[in-house]
Amino acid sequence: MPAVLLFGLPSTKDEMGSAAADPDGVIQKAVRAIKECTSLLVITDLCLCEYTSHGHCGLVRGERVLNDETLPLLGEVAVSQAQAGADIVAPSGMMDHMVRAIRTSLDWEGFADTPILSYSAKYASTFYGPFREAAQSGFAFGDRRGYQMDPANFAEALWEVQLDIEEGADMVMVKPAMPYLDVLRAVKEMFGMPTAAYQVSGEYSMIQAAAERGWLDERAAFLESLMCIKRAGADMIITYWAKEYARQCEG
Repeated sequence: MPAVLLFGLPSTKDEMGSAAADPDGVIQKAVRAIKECTSLLVITDLCLCEYTSHGHCGLVRGERVLNDETLPLLGEVAVSQAQAGADIVAPSGMMDHMVRAIRTSLDWEGFADTPILSYSAKYASTFYGPFREAAQSGFAFGDRRGYQMDPANFAEALWEVQLDIEEGADMVMVKPAMPYLDVLRAVKEMFGMPTAAYQVSGEYSMIQAAAERGWLDERAAFLESLMCIKRAGADMIITYWAKEYARQCEG
């Protein structure tokens, strides 16, 4: 099914990430515009990192990310995105109990049928680098290892996925994709849930850079990588090569 995943790049940022819940925010406007002129399925990334001046995925005090205090704000953002017309909301901040908070807020405001695609197994990966540079979503202090997962930790991914399912996630995700195909396979086999995999900016950029230098055939390399992700168990694949893949299919 043709779909897009939207990320917000606001004109201004603040400590609270307040633009994320703005009814006239960049994501909300984009959702309405897309729904007015296309039949695309619209998924909205739900996180504060693009909107906060410090670049972290939650509210902060000093240099500590405040998990519990962030949850009500994530609920507000989810409702705002659903009101704008989002078909699926996709929380990506890896805050503990974010799915429960978002599900509760959506249900309370009359959006019980709006599904949640949770970034359940999101690793603290170096492969996010190109996106962070493009989106200017780096962090002012520390890093995100306090709430994203250790790349060496396999078991925690399964625990995180199970927790999100118990809290109401309709779909789960493994991110990044290619370096974590073992995790993707285990998640699909263990839980049997609709499972997404995210071929992140670093994965895309490595293939693209090699192709530009003549070291790899771009089309063959991307098609092979996507096939491997699908083979490992992905029902949905998020990739920056999506438009080119669609052209290949049309051809």
